[in-house]
Amino acid sequence: MEREALLIVDMSNDFVADNGTLTVGKPAQQVVPYIKKLATNFLAEGNVVVVTMDAHQPDDPHFISWTPHNIVGTAGQQLYGDLYHWFQHNKDSENLIYMPKTNYNAFFNTDLAEALRRLEVEKAHIVGVCTDICVFLTAAGADAEGFKTVIHNRGVATFTDLGETMVNHMKLCFHTEVID
Repeated sequence: MEREALLIVDMSNDFVADNGTLTVGKPAQQVVPYIKKLATNFLAEGNVVVVTMDAHQPDDPHFISWTPHNIVGTAGQQLYGDLYHWFQHNKDSENLIYMPKTNYNAFFNTDLAEALRRLEVEKAHIVGVCTDICVFLTAAGADAEGFKTVIHNRGVATFTDLGETMVNHMKLCFHTEVID
């Protein structure tokens, strides 16, 4: 039986809250209950949950292209709302991992692939924001590292009109399973 992981991508105050510096806003807020329920189920079934989060320094060159966001140690980088409370309640679980990242792809220059392999994970379910940026590139990273990929349409959101296009692109390029 293959072990699975849920990767929760960038569900921070800066990306989700109404006053976030680079917010997706209501579409991201609407996926929170689904992600919370999915994460609860993953842990209950003995699977892995990874909270992967942008972690930028104030002078990050990344901010040439983007409004400053997810600066380490700020409220903006903290998990949003109910997900924050869920994480605090489950933070001692051996199957819950927090993985900061400085790139769109949660596998780039992190220990994520090694951590998943160590836990014998074969399939990565991906939820969060933004569908067409960090979610897409994290799916690409998972595929490149040899993991099967799954996208949950009810668990992703973006601030562009490219969400559906990128989900279809993941399905085509990475053989990503899509759950509606």
